[in-house]
Amino acid sequence: MANSGTIHNSLSPLVDELLSAVRGDIFWESYLKPLQLLESPTFRLHLAILVEPYLQFILDGKKTVESRFSTRKFAPYNRVEKGDVVLLKQSSGPIVGICQVSYVWFYQLEPESWQTIKEGFATAICAQDPDFWKQREAASFATLMRIQNVKSIEPIKFVKRDRRGWVVLHETSSQLQLDLGIP
Repeated sequence: MANSGTIHNSLSPLVDELLSAVRGDIFWESYLKPLQLLESPTFRLHLAILVEPYLQFILDGKKTVESRFSTRKFAPYNRVEKGDVVLLKQSSGPIVGICQVSYVWFYQLEPESWQTIKEGFATAICAQDPDFWKQREAASFATLMRIQNVKSIEPIKFVKRDRRGWVVLHETSSQLQLDLGIP
């Protein structure tokens, strides 16, 4: 029986294109090796849908923290962790980048946490425009992710028909396998 963390066959074409897109990049080839072997990786695979100028800010290294605000506990809230891989997809376009999460903060938003986020992260999330905060003022939850190993890749077509801005494509298996000592 397959481990629940094994890469699902429906993701195989995406995985093949992704591995091709990072060919020659020593870090990404090594890190994504479990995907190539169709094994259960130690990381989750996420898809982040981004609008401009934030997508380009990430690819240029100007935006070092990705943020997601929501009224309910939607992914990535409590579903992303250090080491996870995020595919960067243009809104209504292809996947054009990849990055790794190096640190995560989760917030239940109240006046004090809003202040902490605005003071501590505005520059890193490229949110100096007051409209950025105004558009998110109804949010109750926030996920902030420091990102690293950002890489632009050749565009990969990916059809997504729903309105979610974040999708967990592959979960790791959190269940430990028991060795009962039975041959």
